[in-house]
Amino acid sequence: MSALVPLLVTLPLIGAALTLVFGRRRRIQVAVSITTLTAVMVIAAVLLTVVDSGTPLAVAVGGWPIPFGIVLYVDRLAALLVLISSIVLLAVLLFSVGQGAADGDDETPVSIFHPSYLILAAGIFNAFIAGDLFNLYVGFEILLVASYVLITLGGTAPRIRAGVVYIVVSLVSSILFLAAIAMIYGALGTVNMAQIAERMAELPQDVQLVLHLMLLLAFSIKAAVFPLSFWLPDSYPTAPAPVTAVFAGLLTKVGVYAMIRTETQLFRDNDVNTLLLIVALATMIVGVLGAVAQAEMKRILSFTLVSHIGYMVFGLAIATPAAIGATIYYMIHHIVVQTTLFLAVGLIERRAGTTSILKLKGLMRAAPIIAVLYFIPAVNLGGLPPFSGFIGKYALFDAAAEVGTPLMIVLIVGGIVTSLLTLYSLMRAWNLGFWREDGTEEPEVEARVEYLGHSPAAGVQTERRVIPRVMTAATAGMVAVTLALTVFAGPLYDMCARIGEGLLQPVHISQLDDTPSAEVAP
Repeated sequence: MSALVPLLVTLPLIGAALTLVFGRRRRIQVAVSITTLTAVMVIAAVLLTVVDSGTPLAVAVGGWPIPFGIVLYVDRLAALLVLISSIVLLAVLLFSVGQGAADGDDETPVSIFHPSYLILAAGIFNAFIAGDLFNLYVGFEILLVASYVLITLGGTAPRIRAGVVYIVVSLVSSILFLAAIAMIYGALGTVNMAQIAERMAELPQDVQLVLHLMLLLAFSIKAAVFPLSFWLPDSYPTAPAPVTAVFAGLLTKVGVYAMIRTETQLFRDNDVNTLLLIVALATMIVGVLGAVAQAEMKRILSFTLVSHIGYMVFGLAIATPAAIGATIYYMIHHIVVQTTLFLAVGLIERRAGTTSILKLKGLMRAAPIIAVLYFIPAVNLGGLPPFSGFIGKYALFDAAAEVGTPLMIVLIVGGIVTSLLTLYSLMRAWNLGFWREDGTEEPEVEARVEYLGHSPAAGVQTERRVIPRVMTAATAGMVAVTLALTVFAGPLYDMCARIGEGLLQPVHISQLDDTPSAEVAP
């Protein structure tokens, strides 16, 4: 089974090359992209079954012995995230295919979009299965290079401006990450994560703290943790709907994943949990207050994205097996639900010609299917029972209550307030956009939302467009996945609990040597 591990990265790269070769053959590009992501999804499901019932898989790329060469490492966490990511990437790809067919590829030019999209997928998968810090860095750079192209598709002034900010911030984060890797290699003589974990105790605590904070700083920028989240609300909303959806669902979670690996494996004995708790509270509150102050739906979702990263940092800072398991479950929930909401808002934009809640009216009667596709993930993200958002938040609060310190109680209260304000901001958009009758003036309503009149907006679309069935079907499929997270919450949460327990167990380099490995040609 270890021979399947490299395919998670090589298949998207081969697919990207093929789509580039067939740059003028749209149907071939679509077929290659769909086939590639479907194959990765199947492989990830097989690997998840294997590692959940046995030991993790480690593959020495190029025949170099562990830990001297690149190591691809698949445990329960990596396999689960690759599986969920491939599902999300496939659904968003289908959405983009429908959009491209309807718009003549104005928003997502085929010759550029498909190769960049598959390279982005390869970078995400590589980051999740990287067994050493430098390969994790390579994974980040692969996905970032592709994201630079995707975020500026169409070449409009707002997209170029947002792309420049995104590139500058990403480069700063990458420089910090690379500098931290160099310092770790200089101090410990290795970049293999298992070997770093073994040797870290040899360093003085102050040196460990410096290395720890440098990595956290780099990953916090990528994950949009406050106060390093300033770039996200202005960058994501300007991109095409499929790009915004996949960015919101996956890119920040790669940063969260890197933080999880750092906290649970590399710096287990160097505690910065109090700092993380404070940062988590600030991220939740500041993010959701930003959402409340927005009048444009994509910006509302972008701020809620920031605020809900705070829940994951909160669970990570609790640092118990139950909390880590709850964090993994909540991250899976958020990947799926946040992506679904952005796809639903993409449908709203096409149907109504705008995503400003000050202009949207009468969508309940005009587009009842879109109303349902927005409402279900909205209440899920808001944390209403019995949805997965409620289950994840309850598990986090329960893990914090078991610790029971005053700061934990403050975080629980902050998490509840954040959840209520999230529900308020999303349901305010629902009430104004779907229930308000089109063609009528409502002075009372206008007075209540007058404070939103000067809120910034993302790209303004003035014409209404046809919604292809494949776009609606892709969004409905993602809504079904959000419901599946609730229906199958028991087995999924049990797996996440096993992940939490396993992450807090030390991984020794000898365990990687004993793991069946495959030699892959350079």
